Amino acid sequence: MRRRTLATIALALVLPGCGTGGGDGAAFDGSGDETKAPPVLGRPAESQNAEALGFPGFATKNTTRVGGSDPVADAAAVARAVYPGLNAATRPSAVVIVDVEDWRSAISASQLMSAPLRAPILFSREGKLPEASEDALDALAPRGASQAGGAKVIRIGTAAAKAEGLKTTDLAGEDHVALARAIDRLAGSAADEPSDRVILAPADAPAYAMVAAGLAARTGAPVLWTKQNSLPAGTRQVLAARQEPTIYIIGPPEAVSSRVAEQLSKLGAVRRIEGPDPVRNAIATARFADGRFGWNVVDPGHGLVFASSERPADAAAAAPLSASGTYGPLLLIPSAKALPRPLESYLLDIQPGYDKDPVRGVYNHGWIMGDDEAVSVTVQARIDALLEIQPVDAPSP
Repeated sequence: MRRRTLATIALALVLPGCGTGGGDGAAFDGSGDETKAPPVLGRPAESQNAEALGFPGFATKNTTRVGGSDPVADAAAVARAVYPGLNAATRPSAVVIVDVEDWRSAISASQLMSAPLRAPILFSREGKLPEASEDALDALAPRGASQAGGAKVIRIGTAAAKAEGLKTTDLAGEDHVALARAIDRLAGSAADEPSDRVILAPADAPAYAMVAAGLAARTGAPVLWTKQNSLPAGTRQVLAARQEPTIYIIGPPEAVSSRVAEQLSKLGAVRRIEGPDPVRNAIATARFADGRFGWNVVDPGHGLVFASSERPADAAAAAPLSASGTYGPLLLIPSAKALPRPLESYLLDIQPGYDKDPVRGVYNHGWIMGDDEAVSVTVQARIDALLEIQPVDAPSP
C-alpha cells in the first residue's frame, strides 16, 4: 500500500473543527481566521501561542479531544492514539473496516476490540477508504492475527472497502442482525469460547444503543439487535444456541419493550440497563455492575469518553478508548453547546477529592469525541472543571 501523509489524522487529534479537510496547511482556530498554519515540530515557537498549538480545544489538564469533523476522522485518530504504530509492540494484530453508514454493524464490531484480537475500527465510505482511514491503516501496519487465520484486516459486510494487498477475513451477512452474528462467531472462535454474556441493543434507537459499543469492547460480550416490539429471528437463534446466557437489555421499554424482554426471559437471565433518556441511560450504563460485568464507575479515578448523541458511529470510533488506556464508559451530550444537568451531577458525584496531598489522590480523565460542532470548547472546559481533583472541603466548581 502506498505510504501517504498522516496530516489528516494529526489534525483530527490536535484541532477541533479540522476533521479530514484542509490539504493546504490551513487550520481552524475558532476565531474565524483559517489562514494560520498548524505548528510544525522542531520550528521556533515565537509566534506559536496556546491557541495556535490547539489549546484548549485539543486538550485541557483533564481532557483530550479527538477533533474530527466526522466519525471517519475520529476513528482514524483514535486508532492511532491507541496504536501509535512506531514498533511491533504498538501495532495491532488486525484492523476492522466497516462502512461508516452502517452504525449498527460498527457498534457490533466493537466486540473485536476486546481480547484477544484487540482490533480497532476504521471506516470506509461508499466502498472506498477515505484518506484518513488509508493513512491510519498504512501507519498501523497490522501484524496479522493468528486467531483470525493470520488476517490483517477484518472486513465487515460487502459495503466495506477492501484493503488491497493485505490478508483479509471477510464477514458476510445480509443485514446488521446477521453481521452481528458473524462478528460474534469470529470473536468466540478467537477467544476459544463464546461469551456467556450478551448485550441486546435497540436497532431503531441509536442514541440509546451507542453505549453498547464501549461495553462490548471492554467485556467481549457481543452486541445483538432487536426491534422495539419484536425479536429478530437471527438474534433469537444466536441466543438459543447458547446455554441460557445472561442478557443485558440496553434502554428503557420505550426502546426495547417489555414484550421483547418477556421473550428473552425464555432464552436466558435478563437484566435491563436503563435510563429515561439517552443521557441518563448512558449514566446508568456507566454505573452498572453485575459481578465483574459492567463498568461500576461509581467513584473517582476513572477514564471517561464523551460523544455527541447525534453521531452514533462515533460510539464505535471511540470503542478502543474504552478497552485500553484509562478504560472508560461512553457518556452522551445531546447539544454541542450545553452539558446536560444529569451528566453534570454524575461528574460531581465521581469527582476526585483529597484531604492533604493531591499527589496521593486519584484522577479522572475525559476523551472528547468530535469537533466543536459535536462538543463545544465551552462544554469541554466545563467537563475539565468537573473532572479536576478538589480539596474535600472546597465548594463545588
